[in-house]
Amino acid sequence: MESSEEQSLLKAIGTAIKMKRVEAGLTQEALANGSGVARSFLSGVERGAKRATVTSLWKLALAMNCLPSEILSSAEGLLSKKG
Repeated sequence: MESSEEQSLLKAIGTAIKMKRVEAGLTQEALANGSGVARSFLSGVERGAKRATVTSLWKLALAMNCLPSEILSSAEGLLSKKG
């Protein structure tokens, strides 16, 4: 079972990925196809229900033409707003 802190982190990362995806004008299906991850996995990550690995985060970022650090920075900003 995950702590509330871990769950908050997963949700923040998922929200940051979704924000970048929408900003890039991509559907979940298009991002999944472009990154080589399953759409169901991407959906779970965006909801905070699944954990993105470093590899999957890298693939998603490249498919959205951004750096993984941009996603993590956005997630950090979301967490600090909750703080």
